[in-house]
Amino acid sequence: MPRTVVILAYPDCQLLDVSGPWQVFASANDLSGAPLYRLHLAADAPGRVMTNGGLPLLADTGWRNISTLGPVDTLLIAGGRGVMVQQQRSELLDALRHQARQVRRLGSICTGAFLLAEAGLLNERQATTHWRHCDRLARDYPKVRVVPDALYVESGGCFTSAGVTAGIDLALSLLEADHGGALAGQVARELVLFLRRTGGQSQFSEMLRNQNRAQGALRKLLDRIHADPAAPHRLETLAEAVGVTPRHLSRLFRQQLATTPGAYLTRLRLEQARQALLVSEGPPPLERLARQWQLGGAEQLRRLFQRHYGVSPTLYHQRFGPGSQVSTHSPS
Repeated sequence: MPRTVVILAYPDCQLLDVSGPWQVFASANDLSGAPLYRLHLAADAPGRVMTNGGLPLLADTGWRNISTLGPVDTLLIAGGRGVMVQQQRSELLDALRHQARQVRRLGSICTGAFLLAEAGLLNERQATTHWRHCDRLARDYPKVRVVPDALYVESGGCFTSAGVTAGIDLALSLLEADHGGALAGQVARELVLFLRRTGGQSQFSEMLRNQNRAQGALRKLLDRIHADPAAPHRLETLAEAVGVTPRHLSRLFRQQLATTPGAYLTRLRLEQARQALLVSEGPPPLERLARQWQLGGAEQLRRLFQRHYGVSPTLYHQRFGPGSQVSTHSPS
């Protein structure tokens, strides 16, 4: 029997949070030659829903009537700036709590996690959201164990994903769980996607955030640093590369990025070491990672991890490395 998938939309939701996962399941139907999924778009009521990009969607059912669709296999909540209004709607929150007991899989894309968190459905579970909003999710909902770097997370039967296109990654993983890697890979190739993207969303967030803030010569320098973080970058050689004095380069970093060249480079290298821990099998090779990323020794790496991430590298590896329930495979 086809599995029923419902995606919840609302005014000012993110268009791609809906259309991306929808297309994954629709393509699975097309490529398999069988109706594997029955797709429904739910909103307040059937009819037009305006997304935050100005392109309307057409809901075929209201969320109050989801139960009339028969057994629902998967319910996904779209994100978008309109989620803040939806968080205040007690009737919707009650409906989500009810559906959480009925559906096999409950999930969210991007800031849709805030709606699940407001309903209490992520309490004592790991969850993620768009990198820009991870700190707020952790602050507003302290019972949620936020995983800021994951592209998608499964915890206690709830699925959450990072921003926008990470919803496609999540949908591909759900398809693979339902019907195997061959069909999921075929859908990924049809949509010109990776079945599993390597790394987590920090590779996007850190780089994009600073590239957007940096201007002119500093932006070009960041491209160079990000291309090879482990290179022996020295203040004098970096300044020479962009034709300024070391003092002026330090001033540019402070003005545009609110940090120093040394601190920026250390944080970038620490991110690389953290990424390596996510895929490292066995005991984490701290001494080797510290040498590889120019971070001193194992003890200095431990101190940096504790200062920036609040946990030791060993504990981080245990929580989020291979064998944990958190997937950083496959926002942009």
